[in-house]
Amino acid sequence: MASDTPQTPEQEIAEMRAQAQPTLRAVAPGMEKHLYTINPVLDHGFVRVIDYMGDDAAITQSARVSYGKGTKAVSNDEGLIRYLMRHWHSTPFEMCEVKFHVKLPVFVARQWIRHRTANVNEYSARYSILDREFYIPRAEDLAAQSTTNNQGRGEALTGEEADRVLNYLKDDAMRAYDHYEDMISQDGQQGLARELARMNLPANIYTQWYWKVDLHNLFHFLRLRADAHAQYEIRVYAEEMCRLVKDWVPFAYGAFEDYRMGGANLSGKAVECLKRMLAGEEVTQETSGMSKGEWREFRGVVE
Repeated sequence: MASDTPQTPEQEIAEMRAQAQPTLRAVAPGMEKHLYTINPVLDHGFVRVIDYMGDDAAITQSARVSYGKGTKAVSNDEGLIRYLMRHWHSTPFEMCEVKFHVKLPVFVARQWIRHRTANVNEYSARYSILDREFYIPRAEDLAAQSTTNNQGRGEALTGEEADRVLNYLKDDAMRAYDHYEDMISQDGQQGLARELARMNLPANIYTQWYWKVDLHNLFHFLRLRADAHAQYEIRVYAEEMCRLVKDWVPFAYGAFEDYRMGGANLSGKAVECLKRMLAGEEVTQETSGMSKGEWREFRGVVE
């Protein structure tokens, strides 16, 4: 007799992973082990892979169709992928796609959605009731506004100041949700429409979405959001996705890590300055033709 008890997420995932089917499509063993598995992020969030298409071989297959004889000098897949990444040939990377299920705070989602190159379907608070789950930072992640960067954080908050901020975040979130529940309640009244009641909820409440993207645009997202300068709350999602992508397309991820994450782009002026420095000439900001900001960034690369 079937049980009326709803499945836990873990039971649902175990059931999905147990339903193995024969297939003629190319599969990536590294990604197969991650399918459906919840990878926790922040306090209540997660990332999990729902589906994917293609692997490293799909990238090289596409490149060889496109370039024909032009790739004969590159004899192996890894070398070809590195060539494609090095020379900014993006189309072959678009042959791979992945669909993520992501649970994330609303304010992170609003930053994330600026990457307009994916297909997104978000949980709708017009039809469903949002859970009482809010992102509350760890005490060590609370920081003051940076005095040098309008988009960044400065020194960490400590002691009574940190406690005061955490209490504000917790109390305001709970109070807002209490009012949300009261407004949609049908106890003795019709209840406010969910699409209206949701406006009272804070930006640290959790939402969920499916996010499907090709590998080229995923790499662009990861280059920006897994960077050390990215906001912590979105960076931890990007870092978790990097771990999954590395197992999915190891050759492509290795090239991405080398040329995009670990590499640097130099302007024409910067290249000229580098040549002069290698020739033994002393170059300063005044003789470089660069602005102070450009010079500072250039020195950060070469020193």
